[in-house]
Amino acid sequence: MLKTSRLVLRCALATLVFIAPTSQARDAQTDQLAEQDGVPVTELRAFAEVLERVRGAYVQEVDEKELIQAAIRGMLMELDPHSAYLSPDQFEDLQSSTTGEFGGLGLEVTMEDGFVKVVAPIDDSPASRAGLQAGDLILKIDDTFTKGIGLADAVELMRGEAGTEVNLSVLSEGDEKPRTVTLKRDRIQVESVKSELLEPGYGYLRISQFQSRTGQDAQRALEKMASDGQLHGLILDLRNNPGGVLGGAVEVADLFLNRGLIVYTQGRDPQSRNDYNATPGDLLGGLPLVVLVNGGSASASEIVAGALQDQGRAVVVGTRTFGKGSVQTVLPISGDAALKLTTARYYTPDGRSIQADGIHPDIPVEVSSVELLRENRPRESDLPHHLLNQRDEEDRAGDQEAPLASRDYPLSQALSILKGINLAERRRAGDDTEQR
Repeated sequence: MLKTSRLVLRCALATLVFIAPTSQARDAQTDQLAEQDGVPVTELRAFAEVLERVRGAYVQEVDEKELIQAAIRGMLMELDPHSAYLSPDQFEDLQSSTTGEFGGLGLEVTMEDGFVKVVAPIDDSPASRAGLQAGDLILKIDDTFTKGIGLADAVELMRGEAGTEVNLSVLSEGDEKPRTVTLKRDRIQVESVKSELLEPGYGYLRISQFQSRTGQDAQRALEKMASDGQLHGLILDLRNNPGGVLGGAVEVADLFLNRGLIVYTQGRDPQSRNDYNATPGDLLGGLPLVVLVNGGSASASEIVAGALQDQGRAVVVGTRTFGKGSVQTVLPISGDAALKLTTARYYTPDGRSIQADGIHPDIPVEVSSVELLRENRPRESDLPHHLLNQRDEEDRAGDQEAPLASRDYPLSQALSILKGINLAERRRAGDDTEQR
């Protein structure tokens, strides 16, 4: 009852302040009670007075609703880079992105020092095809500078009808001057799960984003690879995965775990902790697992990597991840709009906070380009009109694909590590058999 009375008092005071900010007929006792309850009476009156002055004295007429929405956006921007006010259109776009289809450039972005920073480009999107990378700063969108405009507004500027173009001024790490990149907007349809066999027995599972159906898609992909032949191990590629739906991340981690904690969230209230635990059934049956990450791996992908690392289920390979360890809750509000508010932090099973630190790989592998050099000494294959090997004649239907090391060096290293783990485990199993 007391809590309800305080809520009514706050609402009544706010109404009084906005309707009559300069009225002298205020109830001093009401003010005193409100201040005791933590209501910033003076600041609310100052806000109402500023609103009134702008409405009456600004050089041109302004829309009061837009002013108030701008004030809300400014308030949330001061909290952290991820809290935001979502207009009805932005709320609808957010709901669409979690199901895997939305319009735009295919970029996951955040704010840093007032500028828009690329967390990761989405696979097979206009942004990835244009070469945008995690860590790039977007300084200008068409003719609008991004400094101070807010993340939601920047995203809205980058979105538009498929086929239309947008110019981005991009500053990459190590560059002295920004470059202009022209992108054509497209309808982004994200296939969050891709899989293949890199070599017989060694599977590759790529997750580009966590959506509501990602766990189910990943399970089907694993079952298909297993049906194509006996698996010896798997690489789970989470590079440039900007995150997404928490439930999707928990389901994917659960595919490789039999028991134990996957992640927990903790808000300001000590009683607000939520635990997410694994259920019995490791789909790989304990086979070696390598998780590949980089600086574009954020949020939900860090949850998966951290869970498998802390549980001792996988070896994490690559570079330190992005470090987004906060939980955003989307709260619908009146007028079909919504409030995206940071309400908690993520913690790995060992109690590590991901926020601003990220997941550190067990085996660091820096991004490199590899060029395979030929020996100067001539070989039979270098002689003109040489005979082909019979196997080459059978297999040769065109140019062979470039070796994995030259196409994707971190992936080739992850595969080598996976093979090493598999070999060590087979030898250990053989030693145990001999001892018995």
